[in-house]
Amino acid sequence: MTNWKEINHQAKSWIREAGERIRGSFTTSLSIQTKSNPNDLVTNMDKETEQFFISKIKETYPDHRILGEEGYGHEIEDSKGIIWIIDPIDGTMNFVHQQRNFAISIGIYEEGTGMIGLIYDVVHDELYHAFKGEGAYMDDTPLPKLEIRKVKEAIIGLNATWVTENRRIDPSVLAPLVRNARGTRSYGSAALEFAYVVSGRLDCYITMRLAPWDFAGGLVLLEEVGGIATTVSGEPINIIERNSIFASRPGLHEEVLNGYLKKA
Repeated sequence: MTNWKEINHQAKSWIREAGERIRGSFTTSLSIQTKSNPNDLVTNMDKETEQFFISKIKETYPDHRILGEEGYGHEIEDSKGIIWIIDPIDGTMNFVHQQRNFAISIGIYEEGTGMIGLIYDVVHDELYHAFKGEGAYMDDTPLPKLEIRKVKEAIIGLNATWVTENRRIDPSVLAPLVRNARGTRSYGSAALEFAYVVSGRLDCYITMRLAPWDFAGGLVLLEEVGGIATTVSGEPINIIERNSIFASRPGLHEEVLNGYLKKA
C-alpha cells in the first residue's frame, strides 16, 4: 500500500532543501550552457538540483520513476506506476539574469492521475502545494476555489511571442483577446504562472508549447481550486508529452476557448 502522506512530507522537505541550496548559489559563479538555442539556458545548478532529487527518490522510493528536464531520470513512454515529474529550475533565464522569478516544480502522478503538486518560489520562499482531494495551499494558507470571471475583467498570462510572428500560432488569433482583456503579464516561468492562476494573481495562462516538467505540478494544484486546463484547442493534456496549455478560472476558460481560440 502506497503511503502518500509520507511521500507528500518527503517531497515538501526535499523541495525546501533544494531551494536553500539554490539560494546559497547566488554568491557563487554559475556554469552556464545553452541547449536547443542561445535562449535555452541550463546551469550547473539546474543539473545539480535535479541530481539531488533523483538521489533522494531512488534511495527512498526505488520503484518510482522520474521524468526530469535535464535528462537524469528515466526514459518515460507511458504513465504507468508512480512518476515524479521534476523541473529543478523553471525559469532558468530569470535565474541567470535576475535571481528571481523562477521556481522548482514537482508533480507526482500515479497511473496518470496527479496526486501531489508542488511549486516552490525559491526567492520569495512561497511553497504552493496540493494533495489530491485535500485542496491547495500557499504555505499554510488554504487557497479558495476560483470564481468565474469575464475576459474584460481578466489578467491574462501570455508571452508577447504569441502575438508576434512565430511558428506555432497566427498572431491575429490572440490579438483580440489581448485587446479585450483587462491586462496581460508574462513572468518567464510556466510554473509560477500556473501558481499565480491557482492563487488568483492571474486569471488564465496561455502558451503554445510546454514540456511535462513545466506543467505537471501546476495541473494538480489547479484541479484542487476548481480551475480548468486543456490544450489551446480544448483537448485533454497528455502528462508525458509536450502540449499547448490553456489554464484558467472556470467561466473564463469557456469564454476564451469558444469566443477566441476555437473561433479563430
